[in-house]
Amino acid sequence: MSNDIRIKRGLTLRLKGEAEKTMVDAPRSKTFAVKPPDFHSVVPKMVVKEGAKVQAGDELFFSKYAESVRFTSPVSGTLKEVKRGEKRRIMEVVIEADATDTYRDFGTLDPVSADANAVKEKMLNSGAWAFINQRPYDIIADPKDNPKAIFVSAMNTAPLSADVEFILKDRMDAFQAGLNALGKLTSGKVHVSVAKDSSLFSGLKNVEMHKVSGPHPAANVGVQIHHIDPINIGERVWTVNPEDVATIGELFLTGKFNAVRTIAVAGTEAKDRKYFRTKIGANVTDLIGEVNDNDVRIISGDVLTGQKLNNGQYIGFYPNELTLIPEGNKYRMFGWMPFTYNNIPSNSRTSLTWLFPKKKYEVNTNLHGEERALVVTGEMEEVMPMDIYPMQLLKACMSGDIEKMENLGIYEVAPEDFALVDYVNTSKIEAQEIIRLGLDLMITEVG
Repeated sequence: MSNDIRIKRGLTLRLKGEAEKTMVDAPRSKTFAVKPPDFHSVVPKMVVKEGAKVQAGDELFFSKYAESVRFTSPVSGTLKEVKRGEKRRIMEVVIEADATDTYRDFGTLDPVSADANAVKEKMLNSGAWAFINQRPYDIIADPKDNPKAIFVSAMNTAPLSADVEFILKDRMDAFQAGLNALGKLTSGKVHVSVAKDSSLFSGLKNVEMHKVSGPHPAANVGVQIHHIDPINIGERVWTVNPEDVATIGELFLTGKFNAVRTIAVAGTEAKDRKYFRTKIGANVTDLIGEVNDNDVRIISGDVLTGQKLNNGQYIGFYPNELTLIPEGNKYRMFGWMPFTYNNIPSNSRTSLTWLFPKKKYEVNTNLHGEERALVVTGEMEEVMPMDIYPMQLLKACMSGDIEKMENLGIYEVAPEDFALVDYVNTSKIEAQEIIRLGLDLMITEVG
């Protein structure tokens, strides 16, 4: 029995360059990296030194303010370098990988018969706890909390995003084991949301299923939480990405922290658009080859929420996509004139693209305008399928008005929920960045 949720507001961007449904093993990178900035609000404390040998699953660092939350190596090898940035902030922990991995043995455990403390301890020791994020604030979950529910969105609606069913079709036993383990961590329900036409997940047990349809951001876990079990002040909800659920399940089935990451290489500038199976923290060059990053934007994640990379850097901890699109360094003559160019998707009717809703487009990183004053137009509300006022919330975040932020729904949102606002708003403000700063203020002032 599943519950149907239909999302009406939003915007589906149809872009060229989808990854074909072909799975290949990526060339093994010589070096891998775990990047502490991927874990927002975590201050890392190193436990191993440069030159030390590590196995896959060995602890690299822990969180200064939550010492039980450990971060472990995705591969076996030698800790080659700890790269630091301003104020000696740790930016990357680089491991020179062995030819084949050896694993630390955490022992097998049946999550159905195990108690909650045993499940939690295994996940903390192995580093798998880093897969669990918390709402509100969109940060790594606090092990001391008891969430009212756990959400897994087993679908994607972002442009050029990875197909979850294709990634998990051979890992369903591990996925079910991971869901069983997550069920021990909450007194509430584990909610799994799937696409309306999905069949792969029909046999799942110990979860509440939801079939979701509609335009992007229908697959955003924040949108699903809002429509299924909204967050109130003082409540906690945890979220986990679907492939990470399978990795958690494999930990319980085999006793190994096998940090598999399936990457869909997509975008018009990608030479080999396929699904590559690798490990978390792989070197981006081993997935896409040598690319001129002056002319090509390399994005770890999708085009709306991903982070820019350069050749030789490492994929992020969470994304399943590596997207390559043209860099926005070429400008259109008379680009400000309406109806002059009709080769980019537009939510307004200043181009004729609205006449061709199923056409796919090639895009670059040009903003087609500069930042300007916020004007009340209603365009943000058209792509926000949550009962909040996005413009008013952004203004409250910009002014640091905590009471207004609470009243306007700051506890329900994460930066990714404002990705389409970034895209459609004519003010060209960085909405995701503003929401992130607002959430950080709430962490500091409210906790």
